[in-house]
Amino acid sequence: MRVVLTGGGTGGHIYPALTIAQGLRARGGVELLYIGTRDGLEAKLVRTAGLPLATIAARKLARGRRGQLLPAAFGLALGLGQASRILHRFRPQVVIGTGGYVCAPVILAASLAGIPTLLHEQNALPGLTNRLLASFTSGVCLTFPEAAFRFPPGTRTHLTGLPVREEIWRWTREEAAARLGLDARKKTILAVGGSLGARRLNEAMLAVHRRWQGNAAVQILHVTGEGDYARFREMVQAAGIDPVKSGNITIVPYLHEMPLALALADLVVGRAGATFLAELTAKGLAAILIPYPYAAENHQEHNARSLFRAGACELILDRELTPERLQQRVDALLADDRRRGELAERARSLGRRDALERLLAVVDELIKRRR
Repeated sequence: MRVVLTGGGTGGHIYPALTIAQGLRARGGVELLYIGTRDGLEAKLVRTAGLPLATIAARKLARGRRGQLLPAAFGLALGLGQASRILHRFRPQVVIGTGGYVCAPVILAASLAGIPTLLHEQNALPGLTNRLLASFTSGVCLTFPEAAFRFPPGTRTHLTGLPVREEIWRWTREEAAARLGLDARKKTILAVGGSLGARRLNEAMLAVHRRWQGNAAVQILHVTGEGDYARFREMVQAAGIDPVKSGNITIVPYLHEMPLALALADLVVGRAGATFLAELTAKGLAAILIPYPYAAENHQEHNARSLFRAGACELILDRELTPERLQQRVDALLADDRRRGELAERARSLGRRDALERLLAVVDELIKRRR
């Protein structure tokens, strides 16, 4: 079986595609090809994952900028021709897209060639590319049920969830603590700013650091994001907080082994990207979500509200975020094991550990129908 994967622009589009690739590889007897752009993030991540990569021209359409329409149309036409030639040579049984502007020429080329196509939509509010492409696809897999109402009438949707990496379940709490140099016996606050919009969240976390520094029962693991690390460390120093002397505060710019942090966390403070939420719910973790308001079409708020309506998280909108408010929420949840347990259990009820199997079952059905 030959399968083409495509998706790019952000890790939120690429990592789900790589997880799908991992699942297909585990089956054996599958030849994979990833189609992306030469300069996109996928060029690095796909090669690191050991997948063959073919590149095409594709251009992002800046919303509201009419001057970008002609270059974008030219890029789409060029990419469509390139994708058509790649598909003709590779002859896949199915093409799977996970979003981003590179998907458009690949999915359209596959549709024109009569190749079954499948989209995966990670967010509660579907991205513009996926909404436009839905009419040309054989089906759309969803992470959030409410996303189905945002697609054109007649779109064939499947509620599969978002496939998460198997590493999420690899570590015990004790193993994770040992590898991170932390204490498995302490309540652990995990704060993750992420690559988008870390600054506001980091600033608010300063009050949490001040409140809990030196506490023997609580530890904080704060991942600031590389872009804000140096500035935040200066803020911490100016506030009179010494992470080393406190003995319970760890501040890092980036964490390669996020599954370790999730294995240890009792309370998570973070943004509301779809992949991050899929991992939180799969693990069943209590969280205070602060959606990044400048993500495309404010889709993170839609993601967070989906969990909030189900009683699976606490929510603070970015415009309402203050250090004092965040500290009060953290303090209350750390003191209330029952409330924290309720949030975790409801989050777990939304998680779909079998999301990859569900999605691959849809792939199998598409191939069977074509035969």
